[in-house]
Amino acid sequence: MTYSSEQNLAALYMEMDWLFNVVNQVICNYLKQEGHEHHWFEITPPEFEYGMSAYGDLVRDWELNTFERLALAVAMAPAVKPDVLDILFGVNQLIDKSFSEFGGVSDKAFGGFVPTGQTVCFLISGNDPLWRVQADLLLSSRHRFMSEQVTELLPADPSLPHWAGVYKITEHWFSYFLTGIHTAPELSTSFPAHAMETPHHWHDLVLDYAVMKRVDEIRAWLEYGAVLMNEWQLGQKVKPGYRAVFFGPPGTGKTMTAALLAKTTEREIYRVDLSMIVSKYIGETEKNLSRVFDVASYKDWILFFDEADSLFGKRTATSSSNDRHANQLTGYLLQRIEDFPGTVILATNLRANMDEAFTRRFQNMVQFTIPGPHERLKLWQNAFSQVCELDDDIDLERIATDFELSGGQIINILRQCALNAIRRDERRVYQADLLESIRQELQKDNKTINSSILERM
Repeated sequence: MTYSSEQNLAALYMEMDWLFNVVNQVICNYLKQEGHEHHWFEITPPEFEYGMSAYGDLVRDWELNTFERLALAVAMAPAVKPDVLDILFGVNQLIDKSFSEFGGVSDKAFGGFVPTGQTVCFLISGNDPLWRVQADLLLSSRHRFMSEQVTELLPADPSLPHWAGVYKITEHWFSYFLTGIHTAPELSTSFPAHAMETPHHWHDLVLDYAVMKRVDEIRAWLEYGAVLMNEWQLGQKVKPGYRAVFFGPPGTGKTMTAALLAKTTEREIYRVDLSMIVSKYIGETEKNLSRVFDVASYKDWILFFDEADSLFGKRTATSSSNDRHANQLTGYLLQRIEDFPGTVILATNLRANMDEAFTRRFQNMVQFTIPGPHERLKLWQNAFSQVCELDDDIDLERIATDFELSGGQIINILRQCALNAIRRDERRVYQADLLESIRQELQKDNKTINSSILERM
């Protein structure tokens, strides 16, 4: 749905006006000032007409209650209208210092009141202690705001209470409220995953028949899994979700296949960056991974772990604290994968490196092999189609038969041939170009072109 910038801003300012009145009434009630007999819950939040603003539609679609709207408005306030929180800078005259129960931090570069988790807790439950349960829920990683990364509670210093962390709207959701356009979460240590895309289509996928058959099983699950689990009541007998391992040499199509499975079933696929998930702080790694799994559960993403043997390999002996922490992390991640209701795909070059106790938990083990002559011919044809013109001397069928190359290697060869051609200001590729590019690619693996092959050409 398309929204105008003016309508989006108008909705946010309406919410800020409501927040201003709520904050002032909370303070008035808390300090027993004039008018304290009224309650902030009596101040009705604005109603939004459907289809008029991104924020208004989210309020309606997610059926946000008053507590949730208050928390979300507080998170947005510094970015939309920071002065609505200025009253929280008040000084407790009895001790001549700020009210610690208000929470918040300030910064010279900003100047306004920056809310913390404690701020949300105070506004909700400062006058109604039993409503602290609502604050607990809103600040929990289990709440949809946190799971879908709408808001975040930044880590506080380990010596401080957990709620001392800054509570804020995330950049991609704030951008959505302003523009109505969703952007993907950015890769970071707190969200170690990024979206994968592919320009290819399903017909571009060239795999051995046996491999394609196993891949089609995953595709069938993605298309019909919900029907099986719900209508056929398979969910009463098996755990939700689907788990697969792709293994085989580099360049054989593991990543491309995963991306195409998502594309053809109209899902998003996110690649988890294993190099970013290990934190020096115990518990931070689990917290960061939890964000990925929680968001993926809501969004029905496919999660893709590449080079999975780096973390899911055979368990090491616990001879040091690092070993114990690594094994603890692996155990945690395996449990999250088993409990994940969506689809997880792990990729590795060597199955032998994988722990058997771990692989038994997966429904599908797909071995990607170096393509045979028939598959290689299709790969060669697909690669050069609509890119370069092949000289009449080039026999792709002979090339496919004589050179055992993966799809990734063939694409590397195409790139080199195309560069050579464009430097000559033409699109034609000659046999000498092709053989030299093949030679360079083979040299990466310390291989050479057999002289008998050259004699036949």
